[in-house]
Amino acid sequence: MLEFRQVHKAYATPQGPLKVLDGVDLSLNAGESLALMGESGCGKSTLLHLAAGLDLPDRGEVRLADRVISSLGEADRARLRRETLGLVFQQFHLVPSLCVLDNLRLQARLAGRERPNWTAELIERLGLAGLEKRYPEQLSGGQQQRLAIGRALAPRPALLLADEPTGNLDESTADQVLELLLALVRDTGCALLMVTHSPRVAAPLDRRLQLSHGRIG
Repeated sequence: MLEFRQVHKAYATPQGPLKVLDGVDLSLNAGESLALMGESGCGKSTLLHLAAGLDLPDRGEVRLADRVISSLGEADRARLRRETLGLVFQQFHLVPSLCVLDNLRLQARLAGRERPNWTAELIERLGLAGLEKRYPEQLSGGQQQRLAIGRALAPRPALLLADEPTGNLDESTADQVLELLLALVRDTGCALLMVTHSPRVAAPLDRRLQLSHGRIG
């Protein structure tokens, strides 16, 4: 589903190039869950952006669903994201002008895969029944994150990329959101790559890898 082959990435700074990824190899199979761990600033989010085709490697190859991302133009990368990926971030990135139901439907509609029965099931499982007409600002942090997870999974993507998805929540709410996320991932059969610095959050996933000094150990 996802493969990194000797991926290098650096960014220009006034002090010279800042090496972020230094020959990263990584693979994730369909239906598998993987936690990518490491300290803040170690390159975890950069790796996730490369996996989504939001950025491109300086050297090496990123393959998503058997396609080499760097060989695609911007429009084709956007289409591949829309058709293949679900994205969940630490910041919820909900559309403030859309109600709960329309936020939930958004990604599935863009992918052309809206399924009313699945949307109704998500509303129930997300604990948002009765709140369909509310707007994001009228929800708690936990409700907003559950909605963001539901939106990402509404089109039943092949791969879910999650960047510290419980980082803005208190521990109790974070545990509830993580349990829901993993249950929905399992039931949809999608693969999961989650970035986290927390061993507790990483523990339930199938595999755990550590990113340090630009390399996976």
